[in-house]
Amino acid sequence: MTTTAFDAYERRTWAGRAEAYAGSFARLCAHPVPQLLDAAAVGDGTRLLDVGTGTGTVAAAACERGAEVTAVDAEPSMLALAAQAAPAAGVLPATLPELPFEDGTFDAVVGNFVLNHVGRPRQALTELRRVLRPGGRLALTIWAVPAPPGQALLGRAVEAAGLTRPAHLPPLATEDDFTRTPDGLTALLTAAGLHDATCTTLAWDHRATPDEWWSGPEAGVAFIGQLLLAQTPETRAEVRRHFDTLAQPFLAPDGLLTLPHAALLTTAHR
Repeated sequence: MTTTAFDAYERRTWAGRAEAYAGSFARLCAHPVPQLLDAAAVGDGTRLLDVGTGTGTVAAAACERGAEVTAVDAEPSMLALAAQAAPAAGVLPATLPELPFEDGTFDAVVGNFVLNHVGRPRQALTELRRVLRPGGRLALTIWAVPAPPGQALLGRAVEAAGLTRPAHLPPLATEDDFTRTPDGLTALLTAAGLHDATCTTLAWDHRATPDEWWSGPEAGVAFIGQLLLAQTPETRAEVRRHFDTLAQPFLAPDGLLTLPHAALLTTAHR
């Protein structure tokens, strides 16, 4: 397997950052988990693969449903938290687009926002199809584009400060990218050999304190965090000032931000 520049950047981005993610964006990403598991028809006895398990939220919820869960991630610090969150699951290191499983091993495969973090999405989907049994179901989430206002808050603060993408944070290669819309996502699944792909949009308001929402980027979590770490302390402080200003319309009387978010939930079968 040839690792893309985007894959290498993702490995660097998430190295050792599980705790920072758990304290910032993990609760946001947990919101679609019940719908994700429902879409994959996960229940008692389902042989499930949770790919890109992160801190193990999906794996833990699937175990509570009685599923036989295998959870994989590329980042050791994530695996350590996942093993604590889902002690009944088999938690293993693995990196898309190559998984250490035989063809047709699983009844269902789920990935919560994992497709946002792979350098070759189509090849990743082909591999997920391979490990599904015939008739098995795949369910995935990705962030919707364009992002709702609350979802775009941190990005708007970065733009207001005039930051640009540095060379060491490469985007997904043009030939590997896809349109982050329902039609674009279902077309990608179809191209990977999956059948009857459908997609729905999930919308919700995420609530967090301003400091909690800032803590992830401040610790280098995700692209926005890596972009901040590449700046001088003075520039980071400027971004925070813009963030505080732009956050004002989202502040409720209780001091929490109310941030509209949207994700795409897609399902298909082998």
